Amino acid sequence: MKQKIKNTIEKNIIKEYANSPYSAFNYKQISKRLGVIDRAGKMQIKNLIESFFNQKILVESKRGKFQISPKYINSYGRKNTKCTGIVDMLSTGKAYIINDEGGEDVFIKPNNTNNALNGDRVKFFIFPKRSGRKLEGQILEIVERAKTKFVGTVEVSRNYGFVIPDDVKIPVDFFITKENLNGAKDGQKVIAELIEWPDHARNPFGKIVKILGNPGDHKVEIASIVYDYNFASDFPAHVEKEAARINNEVPASEIKKRRDMRDIFTITIDPFDAKDFDDAISLQKLKNGLWEVGIHIADVSHFVQPGSAIEEEAFNRSTSIYLVDRVIPMLPEKLSNEVCSLRPNEEKLAFSAIFEMDDEAQIKKEWYGRTVIKSDHRYSYEEAQEIIEGKEGPFSEQMLQFNTLAHKLRDERFKKGSIRFHSVEVKFKLDEESNPVGVYIREQKEAHMLIEDFMLLANRKVAEFIGKPSQTNKNPKTFVYRVHDEPDPEKLNTFANFVSKLGYQLKINNRQDIVNSYNQLFKDIEGKGEKNMIETIAIRTMAKAYYSTNNIGHYGLSFPFYSHFTSPIRRYPDLMVHRMLQHYLENGNSLQAAEYEEKCKHSSQMERNAVEAERASIKYMQAVFMSDKVGHEFDGLISGVSKWGIYVALDDSKVEGMVRMVDMKDDFYHLDEENYQVRGQKFGKEYKLGDAIRIQVKSINVQKKQIDFILVEEE
Repeated sequence: MKQKIKNTIEKNIIKEYANSPYSAFNYKQISKRLGVIDRAGKMQIKNLIESFFNQKILVESKRGKFQISPKYINSYGRKNTKCTGIVDMLSTGKAYIINDEGGEDVFIKPNNTNNALNGDRVKFFIFPKRSGRKLEGQILEIVERAKTKFVGTVEVSRNYGFVIPDDVKIPVDFFITKENLNGAKDGQKVIAELIEWPDHARNPFGKIVKILGNPGDHKVEIASIVYDYNFASDFPAHVEKEAARINNEVPASEIKKRRDMRDIFTITIDPFDAKDFDDAISLQKLKNGLWEVGIHIADVSHFVQPGSAIEEEAFNRSTSIYLVDRVIPMLPEKLSNEVCSLRPNEEKLAFSAIFEMDDEAQIKKEWYGRTVIKSDHRYSYEEAQEIIEGKEGPFSEQMLQFNTLAHKLRDERFKKGSIRFHSVEVKFKLDEESNPVGVYIREQKEAHMLIEDFMLLANRKVAEFIGKPSQTNKNPKTFVYRVHDEPDPEKLNTFANFVSKLGYQLKINNRQDIVNSYNQLFKDIEGKGEKNMIETIAIRTMAKAYYSTNNIGHYGLSFPFYSHFTSPIRRYPDLMVHRMLQHYLENGNSLQAAEYEEKCKHSSQMERNAVEAERASIKYMQAVFMSDKVGHEFDGLISGVSKWGIYVALDDSKVEGMVRMVDMKDDFYHLDEENYQVRGQKFGKEYKLGDAIRIQVKSINVQKKQIDFILVEEE
């Protein structure tokens, strides 16, 4: 029978013993674990331990040392030792599990992975935590495979074959019987489907379901990346047929149902090569002296109906993918580039957020609903930027007014605690065969920020409109939010220590200190050699944003309410937001949160897959770009350090490669993790994160997207 535990100190003592059931502690050790340092407190703990011993809750294993009685482990120990989570596999076969319940990631040894693979959702058991050790566990069951098809290279023997996965996070090869090779030749890139993984079998069994072609071929390598991250290049025939039946013309009957804004000045601003224009902005001066600013978003929900083939495919994909040489769209081209795209001088259906604001961009009135618009002009970012910088161009006056209001919105956002993250985008110049012939840096300028400011405004205000409690809306209705949690304190502390060694100070006592410190840091590093490196690490200290019906706010933007409303052509959550908003505008009841939460989880995962695919395409293109530069020398900055070597990002192209420790011949180097450097054991030479360095290109492996450098000796 469970003994009665009266107060907090008693509960905490028992908890320490129960969570480490195979360890014995004396009263001094328990006092230290509970943070008790005064003599009176220690004596109280000693007396309570003796009382628990007398009650037979504790047993004495050594003189003065106690551990919990086995029959009380489950009564007082960790309640949720069996949990669910996502596997993050390492190339070594070790893994970490990202617990659905949050908290510390759980380490899994290779012999405890129970045939799970990277990304799988699993049930797992957490071992009792031992002092000073990381949380460890064992996978019990695979709930859901992240994927069952894997891209790799086939090695064929006489009677069987193996597929070696491209993804280094899949640390096993797939065994393929002769009849399941399906015509694949030795050395070809293929897609293998997992059939089964028998108990005690070292390798999973698979069959080849698609032959992609020969490694090194550009089309094959890009297709490999797309398939490897669970996307498909082409749409199924029945989806394309359904899209082909959609009418391009806007019927008069539909226009009558909507707010008509065809006569209001409207523009789009997008990349010069964009074809899917999913947002437009409008401007007019009202008689009351206020500015009416409209943010108009392609009304995809009008054309894509629940239960349709297009809807199902859009949900499965959840996002468009922007690879170096192509876009893999979420919607068929008929919709993304034609019917829904807000092309100039065409009547288009939109879902709009319209604001009346004064000269300081203070919102006085807001309206949400379906509209019909007609864009007057299509700008590229470059054309808009030229007008902002003073060049005469079409509708210059309106463009400058847009920019003035955007500045006001931006200043207000930063005043309220938004972090000024900067982004630098590396872009490739491609020839007609999509081979990279040059690299350039695209920096975010005012034209980009102008559009971003108005999109942020719409996203924030739509989320507030549904989610913010009011006199008429005391119980917020189910909605899809874009949320961003506060940063992990340990990562923040590590980052603060790192930048302090580079001469920068970071205060992390509270949110306002963090925001002020980050924004000041970004100012201080402007124009410095370590700028890109510090910005990259700063972003890594932050939590990842994701979609959820549980609104925890957006930490980085400092918005209590934030959603994604502005890109339904390329993001499925925005399509959900449009449908939910219309439902509530029609006074619909609150929707079921559980259904939408599952869709949010899927969308968040597919977004992560898309980001990884985009990074893989960049690494591939970098390897191709450097493939004819073996033996050439370049200047760069040390962008990372590991036990294997030092990563170097080249100054001009931002291409990143590795100088391996085995190639550093002048000494035996080891990783000094605390100081972000590698250090020579004999001569003490140091190579630190952010150091300028000169390298020579040693070798390129295009298939593995691997670039190796060697150091150029100083003269």
